[in-house]
Amino acid sequence: MEVKEAQHMANEAGLDLVEVAPKANPPVCRIMDYGKWKYAQAKKDRKSKAARHDTELKGIRIRTPKIGQHDLNIKVNRARTFLERGDRVQFSLRFRGRELAHIDEGQKIFRQIQETLSDVSKVDQDYRREGRRITMTLGPLAKSPPPKGKPPAAPAPPRPQAPAPAPQAAPEQPTA
Repeated sequence: MEVKEAQHMANEAGLDLVEVAPKANPPVCRIMDYGKWKYAQAKKDRKSKAARHDTELKGIRIRTPKIGQHDLNIKVNRARTFLERGDRVQFSLRFRGRELAHIDEGQKIFRQIQETLSDVSKVDQDYRREGRRITMTLGPLAKSPPPKGKPPAAPAPPRPQAPAPAPQAAPEQPTA
């Protein structure tokens, strides 16, 4: 079909003539609403972008190796939410003054953190000392893909059974 004829048909329909395959012989065109198609593509791109999660490195600071157990649990639970969301977490512990003599206390804390979060994380970088600071980086565990197909159906709950009727006693016969 000639281009002018196709353009005339598109104008009559109130649509656009869009070239789909310019390298084909002859070139392929389509009559369509280009604005509507472009809007649908942009909407699809926004939706796919919203579903994507960029991993971040979240930092959690522990100010002293003398941290209380409850305070440490709060920091560990916060790290758990980051890891479950797919982010990486970096713990850092800073020693001040005489605390440097007790580096083993900081290492105990980091081992405890590793054990507590072992179900949701793997160690990206084990704890290491950098001057007055010890740092450790944990990453999320790789998520296993959901099984393909339908999930197994749950068994139907058992039907309640009506109680069996009680045996009736034979009517007494009067004695005369």
